[in-house]
Amino acid sequence: MTKKELIERITFTLEDAKTGVLATTDTNGHPRMRWMSPIVFPSCHNVLYSVTSPNFAKTLQLQKHPDVEWMLQTRSLSEVIYLHGKINMIDNPSLKAKIIETIGKRLHIFWKIENKETDFIILETIIDEGIYFLPMEGKKETVSFR
Repeated sequence: MTKKELIERITFTLEDAKTGVLATTDTNGHPRMRWMSPIVFPSCHNVLYSVTSPNFAKTLQLQKHPDVEWMLQTRSLSEVIYLHGKINMIDNPSLKAKIIETIGKRLHIFWKIENKETDFIILETIIDEGIYFLPMEGKKETVSFR
């Protein structure tokens, strides 16, 4: 599987499920997982974007431990994708507008918790490696982005 093919599968999976699970490490070194609404843009071949509040504990965790893993899966569970990478926290108005235009409607839970629609930062995951898994077939492929 090529990088381009994996990005196509990531895009399909996110269009199907709309969510993914982000695994981080908290400030005490313990694993933490949470549902997120990530997105990929075709022009950014090894980047996954999501948003969070600068007030959430997750931002402190990511400052100390930027290494993360994502798990994405289709609703039918026929495809599972694991992505390893590092997260950068970005506050860029034009990128914020692009992300909100694309996934803003999916963030209704986030907006209930964080009332200000302008008070968020972008989590940019630079993907180092992806694992594409077909559980029903027992097939697994690893793609390096390094």
